[in-house]
Amino acid sequence: MFSEIILKDEELCKMLSKYEIIISVPVSKKRKKERGYNQSELIAKEICRKLDIQYAKDILYKTRNTIAQSKLNKEQREENAKGVFEIKNLNKINNKKVLLIDDIYTTGSTVNECSKILKQAHPEKIGIFTIAKD
Repeated sequence: MFSEIILKDEELCKMLSKYEIIISVPVSKKRKKERGYNQSELIAKEICRKLDIQYAKDILYKTRNTIAQSKLNKEQREENAKGVFEIKNLNKINNKKVLLIDDIYTTGSTVNECSKILKQAHPEKIGIFTIAKD
């Protein structure tokens, strides 16, 4: 599993430990039902468990189903990601160091949109951690 590889890297663990809260990029309810899981969430939860960092599942939500980003070009991905995320419980990340975990970084459209939404809660810092780059 990816989390095992990540957790074996001491330098990476030091970097990850500087964050107070970890949030994974959410998938739509439909996508989660089809797959049975959100891979970013599984990885984030395992990192949180091993490094004793808070995992926040109730902050960032995907509000509607979208076309899978992997099927789109750069411009389409940006448009596809716009306005599909919502933030709740803003007080939980206010003045906190927040790490956003996503599985794949291609154009950055998804993490950029999520970061934009998370900034509404005025976190001290937002970091981005992706497992792979396409």
